[in-house]
This record gives sequence, structure tokens and C-alpha cells, in this order.
Amino acid sequence: MKNIRLSYLLLLTGLTLLWLVAESSSPGSRGFRALQLSMINLTGILAIGCMSAALFMAIRPNSIERFLGGLDKMYRLHKWLGISALVLSTVHWLCAKSPNWLIGLGWMQRPLRERGSSGAVGPSALVRILAAQHGLAKGIGEWAFYATVAIVVIALLKAFPYRQFFKIHRLLAVVYPLLAFHAVVLMNRSYWTTALGPTIALLIFMAMLATAVSLLRRVGRTRRAVGHIEKLVHYQDMQVLSIVIKLKNRWLGHAAGQFAFVTFDKDEGAHPFTISSAWHDDGKIRFHIKNIGDYTRQLPAVLKAGDQASVEGPYGRFDFRSDKQRQIWIAGGIGITPFLARMQARERHFDLRAVDLFLCTNAMDEEFVREVGQLAIGASVRLHLLISGRDDRLTGQRLREIVPDWTSSDVWFCGPASFGRSLRQDLIAHGLAHQDFHQELFDMR
Repeated sequence: MKNIRLSYLLLLTGLTLLWLVAESSSPGSRGFRALQLSMINLTGILAIGCMSAALFMAIRPNSIERFLGGLDKMYRLHKWLGISALVLSTVHWLCAKSPNWLIGLGWMQRPLRERGSSGAVGPSALVRILAAQHGLAKGIGEWAFYATVAIVVIALLKAFPYRQFFKIHRLLAVVYPLLAFHAVVLMNRSYWTTALGPTIALLIFMAMLATAVSLLRRVGRTRRAVGHIEKLVHYQDMQVLSIVIKLKNRWLGHAAGQFAFVTFDKDEGAHPFTISSAWHDDGKIRFHIKNIGDYTRQLPAVLKAGDQASVEGPYGRFDFRSDKQRQIWIAGGIGITPFLARMQARERHFDLRAVDLFLCTNAMDEEFVREVGQLAIGASVRLHLLISGRDDRLTGQRLREIVPDWTSSDVWFCGPASFGRSLRQDLIAHGLAHQDFHQELFDMR
């Protein structure tokens, strides 16, 4: 979370400081009109900056994922930037529109237009060309703003099915060039001679590359492998489907705890699932998929052995790296998946660190319990199975009682966000270091 906040603040603060420098070097004027123009310029710059950065992250660049600590963290920053762009562009729109509303209501007089100095040097050909496009840029920008608001709001409303969200969200790649045109044409021309101009140009250039990659459907192309479903097991009591895919090409392996985007139906598109198997260099990869929505609910009925599948990845940094003497793993329901992979890896590569695994779930299939138990024994992991309605809820206090030397451990959590947040707050309040609580933040929406 530290690098997410740092990146977010650096972008907004950096652009604001560059704007202040650029604004101080531009010809000055006073009054309401000057304040209005300043606010229009600032909010416009911050909005296009946030949207540009968010679009670039949408193509999943490896360097940024590595810096932020995983794709789940990068998508969290992507979401914050998208919301910020929505708020800032709305303020930008209000700053541009509100004076006309106030004038129409008779609450404000229309300001007199300032005349240029007769001795001023004439503008260059490029400036004249851009100036001639002001009216077009304003109209395009306004309608592109309305489209962006609709797309972002739909992305934030989880009532829309994932397939519809995915397709509509991609439309941002179509709308963005219009917003970039609006920003380039209407940005104060004096800003281009300061550091702000090249910075905005670079952000727009990176985002335009991202839109091309998205529209050509090349996102993750180099990290994609194709294969077929080799085995299906449906744990009906848990509403979980286990899928083993035999890959044919390109997959170079993965670490336990990572995830991938899996496509079973091209019309539906790719969905992210945590990999529940360690890599044994045999071309096989396994997923345990929980019935939590319209799409995953229908998978047991529509998938069969032999069906084609595409896997893109791996992604994520939930990799169990640690210098602690022992580890505590906490799985909430289907959050057991990364720990299944890690136990398989421990069976192959012996790890001296002691591990306590807490599996907290509402329902459990006997066959699945047996498989997890066997894995735990083979991996030398102490398993604690807690079933709702039968066992008391896992709390920080109960965890400390079961694992007395918890202070020499770090904690790896995968499950419901509210459950993880509660445990994190409790353990940190009792002395656990912030960096010793590791939690997946992955949420596509």
C-alpha cells in the first residue's frame, strides 16, 4: 500500500507543482475570470494526467507491477486514478460552465474580453492552427466528458455483469484520444515552454500507446499460452470447480501465490483466477473457481474435458518471500487457492520455516478437506479448519492464543477484504509490523 499512496501523491503533487511554476511564468491578470481560467487549467491538467496514467496501467506493464508489489496493487492504483479523473474532470466542467449559468440567472455580469497589445509579436503558424481548433476542441471535450462519466460510473457499479463491464470499459480507449485532443488544443500555450508541457506530452503519448494496444487486443499477448481442459472436479457442497489445464506453449512457469487471466469463451473474455498448483514443468496448471457470479455459476454446466482454454500470466507478488522464522497463513473460503499452490511447492522444495494454516469457510466438502489435509501433512503445515456455525470465528486474540510465538511470524492473508482488514488492525495494534501482514488486494472493479 505504501508504494500505491506514494505513486498517487507523486503524480498529483508533481503535476500541481509543475502547473504552479508554469502559471507563475505566464502573463498575469486579476479578477474572477483569471481565477476561473486558473482552476480550469489546473483541474484539466490533473484530470488528463490521472486518466493517462490509469490507461497506461490498464495494459499491465511489468515494471510498474514490480514497483507496486503486484498487479492487484496496480489495479487498486488504477481505480483510484480513475475515480480521481472523474472527480477532477467534473470540477473542470463545472468551472467552465458555472459562469454562464450565473450570467443566465442574472447573478453575474459577463466579463469584458481583454484586448491584446498592439505591439505584441504575432503568434506562430502552429499556435494559429491550434487556436483555430478551440471551438471544435471544446465541443469534442464536452461530449467526451459525458461519455467518460458514463463509462467510469458503470465500471464502479458492480451490478453490471463482468462481461458488460469489460466491453464498456474498453470504450475508454476510444474516448481518450478525443480528450487528449481537447487537452492539447486548449492548454495554455505558455505552459508548453515550461517543464509542464513535455510532462503532459509524455503522459499523453504513453496513454495513446496503451489505447492502441487495447484496441488491437494485444494486452498480455506475449504472456499468453493456449491449452485444453484435462480434468474437472466439482465440489458441490462448496460450489467450487477444480480445473486442470494442459498448456501447449509459451508458459515459462509461475510462483505459488500468483494468478492468471483465463479465457474459456472468447465472447466472455478473460477472468482473473489464482493459480492453485505449483509449477512442476509438466505443462499443467490448476485453478479452483468459486461460484460467486453469473459467469462462474454456469461453468460446471458448460465446461468439459477437451475444451480449449487460454491462460495469460503469471501476475502478482503474493509469493511467500520472507525472512521470518515462521509464517501464518489465513484463508477465507476460496482464498485457500494460493496456499494450495504453496503447499505443493513445499512438498517439492523443503522449507524449514514452521507454518500454521487457518482455513475459515462457511461450507466444506469432505473430499476437499481430505485433499487439503494430505497436502498439509506432506508440506509440514499445521492445519486449523474453522467452519462457520461449528467453530468460533477467527479473531486476532484467538490467533495469538493458538500460535504463541506469532511475533516471530509474518502473516499471509487471502480472503474477504473486511475479514483481512479486521485481523490486520488487531494484529498491528498488538505489535505486528505493517510490512509483516501480506494481503491480496485484487479486485477488477
